Amino acid sequence: MKASILARAKAVGSMTLPLVVGVDGSEAGLWAADWATDEAALHGLPLRIVHASLWERYEGPVFTQSAEVPAEHALAQDIVDRAAERARKRNPDVKITVDILPDDAEAALLREARLAAAVVTGCRGRGPITCALLASVSRSLATHATSPVVVVRGSPPNRQGANGRIVVGVGDASTSTVAIAFAFREAEARRCALDAVRAWRRPAHKPLAHPLLAGDPAHHYEDQASALLDDALRAPELEHPDVVVHRIAAEGPAHHVLLTHSATADLLVLGAPRRHGPLALPLGRVMHAALQHAQCPVAVVPQRAAASAAQATADGAHATETDHKIHQGKTGKAAEKARDLGQRLSDAQQQSDGAATLRSCSCRADSPPPAEPAPCGARTVACTE
Repeated sequence: MKASILARAKAVGSMTLPLVVGVDGSEAGLWAADWATDEAALHGLPLRIVHASLWERYEGPVFTQSAEVPAEHALAQDIVDRAAERARKRNPDVKITVDILPDDAEAALLREARLAAAVVTGCRGRGPITCALLASVSRSLATHATSPVVVVRGSPPNRQGANGRIVVGVGDASTSTVAIAFAFREAEARRCALDAVRAWRRPAHKPLAHPLLAGDPAHHYEDQASALLDDALRAPELEHPDVVVHRIAAEGPAHHVLLTHSATADLLVLGAPRRHGPLALPLGRVMHAALQHAQCPVAVVPQRAAASAAQATADGAHATETDHKIHQGKTGKAAEKARDLGQRLSDAQQQSDGAATLRSCSCRADSPPPAEPAPCGARTVACTE
């Protein structure tokens, strides 16, 4: 399996990455193939249609030694062939390739995402069980994929771009910067409007920051949301001056606000943070709601916390330097204490020797010697310090 990925990487080289769509023979899978075909034509990308089959993984090597074509292989081949034929009829100019992947859908599409411009999948399968599995695959791709993931859902007008509108959810810079850039490129290619939506809520029982401000404080939170929108859109608006942008600061829970706007959108774009390392950040409430209830296709755009990682590295270096300085300071103080203690021990020993000499000269042999200040206390201090 790893060899095939490396072979594809060498073949791709500097070529354009393909748009990958996963099909399973369901109607939703064919809708995903339709959407992917239009998207590939829009951006001039090759289209790669794939179907995952665990049968191929376990029984495929046995099948290659037999002259008879098993029904399972014939079914998998028919699924990709029908999707490819449908895509060619929809747009003959799109370059199309097909492949049957010997693995489960989740693992197969996650691998495909490494060498894809984006991965497209449907929102439900051919029955209740496959529907649940496909929802699981969509969530896994949204959580782990390294490329953008598009889950095709909604009514025909929403899937076919009849509304002329894209909606992007604007969150923190750590999660939405790449998603905003993706939404601008998509709106520019489609020549449609872009709605940048930021939800805000007034915290319950929270006083205003300034006691002299009077009136309903709701507009202050709305102003903060509007200011955040301005900051987030300033740079991409300069890069895409032809895109018509509508700023929307709406009160309410973010998932309710975005789901409402998805009803009149052709695409809902959301950012998904990616953590450096093997552990992935779980999907939040907004993402779960969009993948399950949005009324249009949903694009999940990953964004790695590069700035955060760099800041963490800088903080770690600073902390190491500080610890080193502290250690050096402690070492210097300890050495100074040791020298001082040694000097006190030496003085105490000299005093003890002097006192012993005087006693040997002035005292009778049978008289008990007076108590001497032993330096044991000093030695104990040296150990504890």
